[in-house]
Amino acid sequence: MIRLLFPLLLLLSLSGCISTVVGTAVDVTTAVVKAPFQIGGAIVDAVSDDDEEEGDAEAEPSDDEVPQQEN
Repeated sequence: MIRLLFPLLLLLSLSGCISTVVGTAVDVTTAVVKAPFQIGGAIVDAVSDDDEEEGDAEAEPSDDEVPQQEN
């Protein structure tokens, strides 16, 4: 009986450690998967922001682009 009780108590006491290790592994995997998309998004934002600012400063809206208000 003691031979069965001791391993059971040992497994129950380690359940918190096991869940912490699994949770950490999932967090690291999620960060590794997200990293390329975040880097790619930052590169696209850095490249596209400069072009948009130059284009907005030079272009003025024509009469067709100005919204008309109806009363």
